[in-house]
Amino acid sequence: MSPAVSAQRHSTLFSAVKGQPRQVWITAFAAVIAFMGIGLVDPILLSIAEGLDASPSQVTLLFSSYLGIQVLAMLVTSASSARFGAKRTVLVGLSLIVLATLACGVAGSIEQLIGLRAVWGLGNAFFIATALSVIVGAATGGQAGAILLYEAALGLGLAVGPLLGAVLGDLSWRGPFFGTCVLMAVALVLCAVFLESDAGHRRPRVRLTDPLRALRHPGLARVSIGSACYTAAFFTVLAWSPFVLQWGAVAIGLVFFGWGVCVAVAGVVLAPKLAARLGEADATAVAVLGYGVLMAVMLVPAKPVLVVAIVVSGLVSGLLNTLFTGTAMSASGAPRPVASAGYNFCRWLGGALAATLVGHVAEWFGSAHAPFLVAAVLCLVATGVLAVGRRSAPTVTAEHV
Repeated sequence: MSPAVSAQRHSTLFSAVKGQPRQVWITAFAAVIAFMGIGLVDPILLSIAEGLDASPSQVTLLFSSYLGIQVLAMLVTSASSARFGAKRTVLVGLSLIVLATLACGVAGSIEQLIGLRAVWGLGNAFFIATALSVIVGAATGGQAGAILLYEAALGLGLAVGPLLGAVLGDLSWRGPFFGTCVLMAVALVLCAVFLESDAGHRRPRVRLTDPLRALRHPGLARVSIGSACYTAAFFTVLAWSPFVLQWGAVAIGLVFFGWGVCVAVAGVVLAPKLAARLGEADATAVAVLGYGVLMAVMLVPAKPVLVVAIVVSGLVSGLLNTLFTGTAMSASGAPRPVASAGYNFCRWLGGALAATLVGHVAEWFGSAHAPFLVAAVLCLVATGVLAVGRRSAPTVTAEHV
């Protein structure tokens, strides 16, 4: 996409988030709470390891099980939404999260906690992909503004999650799970009462294999693979940094709160400006390369340098979350729920693999900083994938998605 076209697309983003229907704001609020779950356990990883006598590799499985089941479930979210309706799918997802977070709070072993995080991830899968299509479909002002609102919810959730985890986790590692359960129960009630009913809506038939079929489109496949590599680097920072810092819950929570604020600000304010200046494709490639540079900076064995790099990486993550999602939703002619499911399948697969392997990478290389080197290489791979043939196919406009 040329800078001129991108500028036209993003010129009304701020006006697009005004005057949105009530169900858009309610879905966005629920998305904030859902995304809190990603960073919620970050400040309490060391506390969980101590409280349940678990190793670092076991504790990082809390991310792996959460993301792994989410990856597989992403393949059925579009079919579920098409068959049962968006509202029912959202409510099922939120209900699973409420039950899982409540059970996490009373878990007696690391194995139980890992299993319950998988249930949490299943609920998140049903909610996240469906919420994106709900917001995009119901929002006024076009797809760009809707995606901006969705990514703002992501950034806010990533900011609040570590802070809530730090405050409640300072009392007990169980506290953040109970707190999330209460907030998600509120979101569940609001969605049940105010989201538009599925009755009377025509829903096209979607097969379980449609998200994978959608990835046959070269543009969507390229963006999804690039996003998977970036997301792997993203979760390297999220899942491994606390073990390198070796700080308490409050200190780590404050670091990642600053990181999350940067994610939100960059996604809402900076991403549209960068896309307007460079074009969405070039902006994404430049941002991924910048993220790789920050991963290389994290190799420096000094905690102050690592802290600064973590916080600054939030700015680049905010750019990439918005740019990748916007590009993916416009890359092919697949229906929005199908494109979203296929894209999110690849996106979170990268995160699941990273969270599973990050501890082992540190052991294999004999260095706590080695995972950041692998993350830097993955960012270079993502940059290359995005650069190859990105101008070979025209971008599909929002009206055709």
